[in-house]
Amino acid sequence: MSKIPDALRTGLLALVLLGGVGGGYVVGEREQAIAAAEAKRNEYIQAVAEDTSTSTAVKIAMVMGSYYESSYRHIGDPYIDKLGKGQPLTVCNGITGPDVVLRYYTPSDCYRLEKARYIRSEAAAKRLLRLWDTYGAFTQATFIDFLHNKGEGAFASSTMLRKANAGDLVGACRENPRWNRGTVNGVSVALPGLMVRADANGELCEEGL
Repeated sequence: MSKIPDALRTGLLALVLLGGVGGGYVVGEREQAIAAAEAKRNEYIQAVAEDTSTSTAVKIAMVMGSYYESSYRHIGDPYIDKLGKGQPLTVCNGITGPDVVLRYYTPSDCYRLEKARYIRSEAAAKRLLRLWDTYGAFTQATFIDFLHNKGEGAFASSTMLRKANAGDLVGACRENPRWNRGTVNGVSVALPGLMVRADANGELCEEGL
């Protein structure tokens, strides 16, 4: 049974329909109709697909992040992430850091913030992964999402990176489900949202082989 949520798969298929990226999908008429409706409705996915300055992998990773962080909703008002490390001020699709201040962020503001972060994550992935150019776009996207979500430090010291650079890409992909924990009241626990992300990324990573 697939661990990729239906809504995430629909969003990725909508991206394929809009931009012709990451081809290879074979789906039924009903799934294609649902994805076509999502492609018409979802302005964020439209913006991702239309941006000619980003790679296919970045496009896929941005749609993945939009689902994981906000279920494709626009979050323009910053909030305190009480489950995040240091309870950071957070906006858009999980964006934190010094760029985030107490003001309203339009969808365009969010896209600019997120695009810059994803491009930096892609650059780090290219620098750290010796076999980057041999990976499919979906596999590359899962590494970009990991770096975007967990940070370069976590990735650089990970078994995932070690296995990938040793040529064991399947083993690297299967490290994803281990990254499902967060700290709540000083205790490391498996969090439902991180479990969904980790399990889905493990499967998407292997789909890209």
